[in-house]
Amino acid sequence: MNVTIVGAGHVGLVTGACLAEIGNDVVCVDNDERKIEMITKGVMPIYEPGLPELVARNMQNGRLRVTTSMEEGVRHGLVIFVAVGTPPKPDGEADLSYIEAVAREVARHMDGYRVISEKSTVPVQTGQWVERTIRLNNRQNVEFDVVSNPEFLREGAAIFDFMYPDRIVVGAGSPRAAEIMQELYQPIISRSFPGCTFSLAEDGPAPFVVTDVRSAELIKHASNSFLAMKISFINAVAAVCELSGADVTMVAKGMGYDRRIGPEFLHAGAGYGGSCFPKDVAAFRKISASLGYEFKLLDEVGRINQEQRRMVVQKIKKALWIIRGKTIGVLGLSFKPDTDDMREAPSVDIIKALQADGAHVRAYDPHAIPEAAHYLEDVEFCDDPYAVARDADTLLVMTEWSAFTRLDMERVKGSMNYPILVDARNMLDPAAMRAIGFEYFSIGRP
Repeated sequence: MNVTIVGAGHVGLVTGACLAEIGNDVVCVDNDERKIEMITKGVMPIYEPGLPELVARNMQNGRLRVTTSMEEGVRHGLVIFVAVGTPPKPDGEADLSYIEAVAREVARHMDGYRVISEKSTVPVQTGQWVERTIRLNNRQNVEFDVVSNPEFLREGAAIFDFMYPDRIVVGAGSPRAAEIMQELYQPIISRSFPGCTFSLAEDGPAPFVVTDVRSAELIKHASNSFLAMKISFINAVAAVCELSGADVTMVAKGMGYDRRIGPEFLHAGAGYGGSCFPKDVAAFRKISASLGYEFKLLDEVGRINQEQRRMVVQKIKKALWIIRGKTIGVLGLSFKPDTDDMREAPSVDIIKALQADGAHVRAYDPHAIPEAAHYLEDVEFCDDPYAVARDADTLLVMTEWSAFTRLDMERVKGSMNYPILVDARNMLDPAAMRAIGFEYFSIGRP
């Protein structure tokens, strides 16, 4: 099938490369000439494991192309995915100006029937506005359908999540559009694409869920808000654990065996970040309020998440007493491992708070330092984690990169001024760290 992706960011580029991989002819459109030039040269604008190889392979075999021409993209694709940004406004409402601009451009260049698919995370009822915008600008009066096909891609595991989804959700107002979308995804639904490592006997077909457009739009916001709620819930439990002497990791383990709860997203720490959870929780609150419902539960989810960042700073103050003039080493900057995404990363707020108290901050991250430099000032970025620890008064673990579990912690301790270790992600073993000689502090663990 001929497919067009408008927007070559994290969602758009992964979607385009994966659809090309299963045999489609894909064009990715982006108005950022520098980004298109980078992709053409094999340089990815984002860090995502496996993406450079996937893009290179499909560009070489001709199934994936990139361009800045909307006309070329619209005339190419039977299905046109809209994967542009929907950044939050100051009040939490999603800015849909990019969506509207794409809808107008699609209408201008359509020369036959098209399925326009919302891939960006958008508020409920956006589909009707996209449809109206296209209809008003559809001067050739060609047929089209608007569908919602939300993405559920985790940064760091986006390719796997696309190829082996828990479900594929399509909100469609016409059987024709739903059938086209099902045909497009059929190799993934049936797990019959080349290189598939799941057999039908082991895992069964991927669920293909067809809803109305508005329900599909709500599924994305409701899903992310629920997962954010699980994170804030276990962080609140961690506070109770610290006050009572219980261990939040043991509490979460006992909870997670309950199939109604599950173990995922029950990891206490510095709170969630990234481009999805903070934005989607705020947007869902705003959407609900605009419809007449005050979603107060989500107010508390956001408040607890912000409190976790303040709590980490307080742990450092408690351990050091005086922050001013001290050197604090930070291991990890991105909001989670296996990505370079610094959007809403807890490390940013925590580092700025430490700097405001007079600390000198030294930091290392395997991939996020170039991005972090856009968010942080006066931070000494280091080339390796041992340089971060050298002469540090405290070492703070902010991202659970697997490489940090393989550090020579005896060497780390020996190079520090004081052996103080604050593990804001609960990734290190408390007994092992204390046996080495660290004053070890974590989240919700004795």
